[in-house]
Amino acid sequence: MQPLPNSVLFCCDHNSVRSPMAEGIMKKFYGKGTYVQSAGVRNEMEIDGFCIAVCQEIGVELSRHRSRSFDEMEQWGDDLSSFDLVIALSPASQRKALELTRYFHLDVEYWPIMDPTGLGETREEKLNHYRQTRDQIIQHLKDRWGEPTETQ
Repeated sequence: MQPLPNSVLFCCDHNSVRSPMAEGIMKKFYGKGTYVQSAGVRNEMEIDGFCIAVCQEIGVELSRHRSRSFDEMEQWGDDLSSFDLVIALSPASQRKALELTRYFHLDVEYWPIMDPTGLGETREEKLNHYRQTRDQIIQHLKDRWGEPTETQ
């Protein structure tokens, strides 16, 4: 386990499922001591309803999340070089993060997290796939930074 960084950026393809989940869960688990944001390679989708539902089950509120891309992040004043760590949750976002950070001394990690979109037929099957994704993120967070320090 490692000490918590001052700032973390989670990224995935659309910033509508995996990276907002990781952002919300990390904030809940480890509190406000670490600046946590998320972004996507592209932003043409809003936060996913199944993502909101499975995070509510563990007390993480994502309904107000607004999806954003790397480009929008920069426009809104979040400079990539100001993050201590970028964690990519998809191969495309890992490539984009490495490309954008090649001039900075910045760590980019890749966590292979399942994309649950389009999996399952029934609502319950879909929710189960989203829960698997959520639980993979939780396991990676605990492996990296230990048990949650915040109890809210």
